[in-house]
Order: sequence, then structure tokens, then C-alpha cells
Amino acid sequence: MGDNDSVNIHKKFAVDLFNQTWDLMEKQDRDQYEIDRLINGTHASCYHWSIVGEPINLARGEWQISRVYAILRRSEPCLYHAKRCLDITLENKLKDFDLAFAYEAMARAYSLTNDEHKTAKYLTLAQDAATQIQKKDDQDYFLTELNSIKS
Repeated sequence: MGDNDSVNIHKKFAVDLFNQTWDLMEKQDRDQYEIDRLINGTHASCYHWSIVGEPINLARGEWQISRVYAILRRSEPCLYHAKRCLDITLENKLKDFDLAFAYEAMARAYSLTNDEHKTAKYLTLAQDAATQIQKKDDQDYFLTELNSIKS
């Protein structure tokens, strides 16, 4: 198998697993098998992006992992992956909704730990970043997600 074939396979797995995880994230009632698929799928997607993706793919992968753990109410891995998302975003000077969602992930993770001060800090940073989102539809979607965080 040539290098190009390998790249294409990794990209296909990364995208397919991200999308499958997204579908499971939107499901209200999940059984244990689906919970395991959520966790394994999102980690596998990020793994494949780590081989062939750009920093933006890694940041979004880490964001999705953090969100999965937020959904599952598991604060420690949620915060770990939110921090990874934010670090990658800042190190690579990603902007627009990627920056806003990196701050959103941090706020959501800290809300799970009941750290009101840090939750408020990252909610403010996320709201400030939201003003820089170029597309109105993206900004509206982001603000809806941000407002779902319990502060």
C-alpha cells in the first residue's frame, strides 16, 4: 500500500468515526454499548487525525473527546481533553469558532468540576471569542451551545 493510500485510509477513518460519534452524541438514551462506542469512536477519530491531520483537525478532535466526556459527566478526562484542545488552538493561532469552542470546552469542563470561578472565566473568554465568529449561523449555533453550560 502506497503512502497516498495510507493517508486516504486514515482520513476516511477519522471522518467516519467523527461523524458516527456525533450521531451518538445527539442521541438521548444510550445503552452501554453505545457509550463505549462514543468513547472509543472519538478517541479513534482523533488518533487517525494525529497521523494525517492538520492542527485544526486535532483541535476539533480533542474538542469532541472533551464533549463526549462532558455528556458522560466524567470531569477529569473532559478537562484533560478540553485543555489539549485549547493548547492546540492557541499554539496554532486558530481563530473564529475553533477558538470560541476551545474556550467553551474549558467552561463546560470546569462546570463539571463545580469550579465556579474558572467556569465564569472561560464563559467570558468564549463570549468574547464569539464576537469574532465570521458567519452568523456559526455564531448563533455557538451561542446556543455556550448557553447550555450550567454555570
